[in-house]
Order: sequence, then structure tokens, then C-alpha cells
Amino acid sequence: MITFPKDFFWGAATSAHQVEGDNCNCDWWEWEMQGAAREKSGKACRHYEYYQEDFDIAQSLNHNCHRISVEWSRIEPHEGEFCDAQISHYREVVSALRQRGIEPVVTLHHFTNPLWFSRKGGWEQKSSRAYFVRYARRIAEALCDKVSFWATINEPLIYVYEAYLIGAWPPQKKSLSAAHKVAHNFSCAHIQAYKAIHALYAQKKLPAPKVSIAHNIRAFVPCRDSLKNRLACYLRNKYFNFSILDTLARHHSLDFIGINYYSRDLIDLGPWDISGILMGTCKKHHDILPKNSLGWEIYPQGFYDLLIRLKKYNVPLFVLENGACTDDDALRWDFIYGHLKALSSAMQQGVKVQGYLYWSLVDNFEWDKGFGPRFGLVEIDYRTFERRIRLSAKRFAAVCKSGTLE
Repeated sequence: MITFPKDFFWGAATSAHQVEGDNCNCDWWEWEMQGAAREKSGKACRHYEYYQEDFDIAQSLNHNCHRISVEWSRIEPHEGEFCDAQISHYREVVSALRQRGIEPVVTLHHFTNPLWFSRKGGWEQKSSRAYFVRYARRIAEALCDKVSFWATINEPLIYVYEAYLIGAWPPQKKSLSAAHKVAHNFSCAHIQAYKAIHALYAQKKLPAPKVSIAHNIRAFVPCRDSLKNRLACYLRNKYFNFSILDTLARHHSLDFIGINYYSRDLIDLGPWDISGILMGTCKKHHDILPKNSLGWEIYPQGFYDLLIRLKKYNVPLFVLENGACTDDDALRWDFIYGHLKALSSAMQQGVKVQGYLYWSLVDNFEWDKGFGPRFGLVEIDYRTFERRIRLSAKRFAAVCKSGTLE
């Protein structure tokens, strides 16, 4: 029997564009309308309307914590013009969680940008920092009496990789220099937002908030024990897993570390080139572990290994995303079970973890992959928007209720 702390947070996560629907003032919506995406997000899961029902489900599953994102393009549809009705909506969303005894974790940026911001150059511009901090301060002021946990930016380096290195996401650039600018501006924007949020809470004489980012970590494993493969693993760990955390830790802007973990890269390099070192993986079908429907290997050992390495930052960790997209619900439960075992093992080695949030509460729009990948504890019928609780959700609910894992 594995036992977790009594005050542990259990729950799931969502993000605005992926579940709300009709998010028409952001860059992703425009990109979808231009036919660049596999599918259009459209009504998504209609969570904007059905959030009360979805939170009822979360409460019935014994969740005591839930992560949402606030959609910047709804809050500030035009530069400098903030929409009070939309701010009130998100206040009602957070209140709905509180009324159900569910701790909200609020993300301020989850991949989407207001159209006006994107057309001014987006995150490539130094001005992006001030725009983001102004928005962050406005949301913090509206929600500070109901929110203790904040994630300023979701997976900044995933955004950099997808949008500025491989060009899969808007603005579909492939530029190392642009990628570097965006990564730097993300770091600076977080540091400034961290200070602004803390200053606001102090001004209002509220208990200090807990502010971080949601950082995607990935296990990098050499397929063969060669110098090239070891070097590639070292560099990817250094730049992808730890560089941004090192920067934010130096600036004392991490009250905890928000962790998103899904899979590993099995590395076997061919030529010595920058693309291979930074992105090359084994092409010889040695990735023999079970996989989700996107082909990502299920590798709890990598989760454990990285949690152990994150001890060096000496701040609590909070698992903000961990999940599997699959049509095999038994595999989804196996994923949860294996990663909770790995999490417990790391905690027994002294890793401080505040909570575990599964990705995601409901099936959703999975960005450039469309509606095909199904991550949800709750199945969505995209024709009727009916919700159906999966068996894996019920098995996870038993863990949430008891704080134990058989």
C-alpha cells in the first residue's frame, strides 16, 4: 500500500482554447480558419457554457484541485481594452471551483495569444513582456481573493519548439534567433509577472501567493551508449529540462515548480549536426515500450529520474500535467498507476511534491493534432457534447478519496 500526504492535491487540468469553444479573438482561431490546422476547434467541448457541469463531475471524482487557464484574448480582445464581462466570467469559474471545495490553479498563458498581440510581433518583441505583465496584473487583481496558485506560462519551451523551431504552430517560423528571443522574453515576462503578482497580494495584505510556470520535462535516454548519444542527452537535459528553471531560480521567481511530464526521447544520432543533436531520435524501432495514440512511449522511470534531479532547486514540485491519450482505457489507468508509483518513490527519496493533476479532465482539442487524441478522464461526444465518465476516472477517484494506491 502506497500512502500520500493528507494535504496532497488531487485533480485534473484543462486549458481554455482546448475546451471552451468559440475562442475567436486569438491567433490559433485565425490560423484554424485559414485551413492551416488539421481541424478547427469550433465549439471544442463547450466548457465555457458547461463548466459548472464539468466541475460537478470533478467533485464527484473526489478532486480537491483543478487547473484552468484564463484566455487572454477574451480578457483583452483589443490592445488596452479589457472586457469586464469576461473577467467576471472567469471570476465565476474560480468561484464555482471554490464552492465545490476544489483548489484552483490558474494559468495565465496556455499557447494562445490575442490577435492584436500576435500582429504586433508576438513574443519576438521585447514589448511582449510589458503587455503580458499588464494583463497578468489585471487578472491577479480580479482573482486574488480566490486564487493562491498561479502558473504564469504553460510549457514555454514547447511553444518555442513547435512555433519557432519546427514551425508546426503559428506563426510557423523556423528560426534559431527568433526562438532564442521568444524564450528570453518568456523568462523575463514570468519574472516581472511574478514580482507584480506578489506585490499585489502584499498591497492587499493577502497571504503570499504561490507562483511558477508549468514546465514540460522529458526523459532523454540514449538508445546506444555512444559519445554522440550521451552528448545529445546532456545538451537536451541542459537546455530543454533545466535551462529555464536555472534562470528563474537565479531570479528567485519560483515558489514551486509546475511539472508537466508525458514521455521520453530515445536518442540515436546519425550525423554530427545541430538538428540531430537537438532533435534526432532513434529510427530503428527500438522504442518498444507501450505507447499512447500519438506514439509517445509510456516511461514512468523517466518521471522518477527527473523528479530526483529537480530536488536541487529546493522548492516544492507540483505535477500540473501527466496523462495518456488512448482509446484503450485500461492503458490510461496503467499510465496513471505507473506514474503515481514513480511519484511516490521519488517522494520517499525526499522529493517534496504538493499535488498531482491528470491531463486532462475531459477530452479536448489537442492543438495541431485535432480532436483525435483522447486524454480525458471524461469522454466527450463531440456531436452531442454529452459527458461520460471513464472507468479510469473512477479508479483514479478512489485514489483521490483515500490518498492511497494499492
